[in-house]
Amino acid sequence: MPLRLLFFCGLFMASTSTVAMTIYKSTDANGVVSYSDRPSKGSQVFVFQDRMVERLERQVYLDIKKQKGVDVVFVRNDLYAPVEVALAFTGMSNVRGAPAQTIRRVLPARSNTRLALLTAVSGGKPLVYTPMFHYSLGDPAGAAQSYRYPFPWRGGPFRLSQGANGDYSHFGPKNKYAMDIAMPVGTPIIAARAGVVVKTENSQNGRGTDPSGNFVRILHDDGTMGVYLHLKQGSVSVKEGQRVTVGSPLGLSGNTGNSSGPHLHFVVQRNTGEGLVSIPYQFNQPLGALPNFALGKQ
Repeated sequence: MPLRLLFFCGLFMASTSTVAMTIYKSTDANGVVSYSDRPSKGSQVFVFQDRMVERLERQVYLDIKKQKGVDVVFVRNDLYAPVEVALAFTGMSNVRGAPAQTIRRVLPARSNTRLALLTAVSGGKPLVYTPMFHYSLGDPAGAAQSYRYPFPWRGGPFRLSQGANGDYSHFGPKNKYAMDIAMPVGTPIIAARAGVVVKTENSQNGRGTDPSGNFVRILHDDGTMGVYLHLKQGSVSVKEGQRVTVGSPLGLSGNTGNSSGPHLHFVVQRNTGEGLVSIPYQFNQPLGALPNFALGKQ
């Protein structure tokens, strides 16, 4: 069996069995990778993680301004969306002003907010501490408004290749309610709801380094976010901070990132409290499904 097919089967086994059993990965003398629910000599536990999450660590970060005997701790949010942050301090020595409880705050888009002012107990000695910093995209306040999404593409008709709770990759909080729609590479992708472009990726070729491939993330007015993934390299036509309306061109469908074939992965997410989760949504017209074998079912 070709290595690529073996790897696909391994991912499928892992995805369908994450809750029920442990999956083991092994490589034989010929370099062929295989997966099993039974350990063998030299095998390792295979951890299957959510794969459709873009990276934001370079756009939300601590900004500590040091002066003599004083550290002013800011959080800088360069995103065009609010973020929920949690900040605490451990391992403190010669530090005054650190709060006893974790600081929790929702910070506006494009902001630099002071969260703590730390001073030295003894002058002339360094402040020693370790900041523990976490953040989640979005504001957990408020509730998602009812909305039926028009199809986020032009052309077709196309069919659903993996729906909500799909066995291959639609599990875990961030992708449980995602939908995959099989379509040829180059299909025009359009905004299904108005909002502000928060994040894009446009340079990835093939599998690349980001599981999401090329994508567009849009913040809607009710705080939910629509994410369009696996787009064609170089096709994204919107910029971060840009306001889009229903039908605005976003890019072209592709097969980039951790994609099992040409398709659009569309998911709606919101922050429910220190973490993004996918939420159920409906299209405003029926969408047919491919035969069961294409959905990962027997």
